[in-house]
Amino acid sequence: MPRMIGGGLSRRERQIMDILHRLRRAGVGDVLASLPDPPTYSAVRSIMRIMEEKGYLTHVEEGKRYLFSPSESPQTAAKSALRSVLDTFFAGSIELAVKTFLTDDEAALSDEDLVSLAAMIENARSEGREADSE
Repeated sequence: MPRMIGGGLSRRERQIMDILHRLRRAGVGDVLASLPDPPTYSAVRSIMRIMEEKGYLTHVEEGKRYLFSPSESPQTAAKSALRSVLDTFFAGSIELAVKTFLTDDEAALSDEDLVSLAAMIENARSEGREADSE
């Protein structure tokens, strides 16, 4: 069974989604040409057909060619993937995820990054997006 990555996609499906988000619309051959260590054309076509059945992709016909697109925007997909990571690794806690990142020696945050993050937090607070205290 393939390893699943955020949002219920296998590694290969995630690669295909990344390619389609970048290209916006592409045929099987276009996706195949962009895949690392690609399988056969028919394997990619089958994967994309299954992804369409699952609701991840849509297609339009252009002549004899099917052009596939992601069903959701990159921003929506990113939010869904991030939510999955938060739920899986941080018990749904944004605070724990940020704390983990901020205490990572490899996370090189500049003063400008920290000022920007503080401004985003303040903006969220002023828009009433902070969680209610219990």
